[in-house]
This record gives sequence, C-alpha cells and structure tokens, in this order.
Amino acid sequence: MTDETPGLSPEELGAYFAVMEVSSLLQYAVDAHLRAEGDLSYVQFQILARLVDAPDGRLRMTDLADGVVYSRSGLTYQAGLLDKRGLITRSSSPDDERVIVVTVTDSGRALVARVLPGHVADVRRLLFDPMATGDLAALSEVLGRVRAHMRATPPRSAKPRAKRRGAG
Repeated sequence: MTDETPGLSPEELGAYFAVMEVSSLLQYAVDAHLRAEGDLSYVQFQILARLVDAPDGRLRMTDLADGVVYSRSGLTYQAGLLDKRGLITRSSSPDDERVIVVTVTDSGRALVARVLPGHVADVRRLLFDPMATGDLAALSEVLGRVRAHMRATPPRSAKPRAKRRGAG
C-alpha cells in the first residue's frame, strides 16, 4: 500500500511545530498559575470564563463543550467538579429536559475575578510582549482564518454518537 499524501514542507513543518510548542508552553504556564491561585485546571477556567461572558451566565452543556473543544464526557466530569465546589449549577432546560444548562454562581464569578489579573499578566508577558508592531493584527487574521476553517465542520456535540458494541 502506497501513501500518496505528500509530506509537509520544511516551512510547513516548522510552522506546525512552532504553533504546537507555543500552544503547549502557554497552556502549561497558564495552567500552573490557575492551579496555584484558584485550584482550577485550564479547562475549568475556560468553562467558568465562558459562563461569565455568556448571557445570564448560562449555556447549554453541548454549546459549552463545543466552545472549549472538550468531549461531552470530559465536560460532564469537569462540570461535576465545579458543581461540587459551588462554582456552577447544572439543571434541566425548562424547554427540553434532555438539555442540561450550566450556570455560573456568584462564587464562580468571584473566583474568575480573582484569578483573571494574573492570567492576563501571564498571557501578555508570554504571548503579546515579544510581538513587534503589526504582529498581533497579522496573527489574529491568520489564526482567525484557520479557526474558521477548522470550525466549519460540525462541532463534536452535533456529530452522531458512536453506537455501542452489543447495542441494537
């Protein structure tokens, strides 16, 4: 069997590795700060931050999973941890009891407000400070285009669930 897919050029490979490394380094530093200052993982912070920015501080679980790019089961687990800490609540939607709605609590809002200044400082120091004039606009334009391309496929929550073996 012959693979007809061409490999990445040296320039493509360099760009790919740079994006992946920058992403990993930034996430590692941000995660360390969030754990130290708020006992939060990076994904837990993303959940809370998205809820704080959402209308009425609430989102459907599937929309939240798509926004943070996390599996349904993983998000359910993380939401359970946040719920136990009193940072969010989960309830059935009044319109459709199959839909779970996640709402940030006042304690969740307060925690985001407490960790946000250090989070912003880390992001600025690591990502934005090394940039030259014009870099931010160029980076935003390129990554915005790539993100739109990647998000053009249906979100994971809209894809059909895999059939379980033995079911059916």
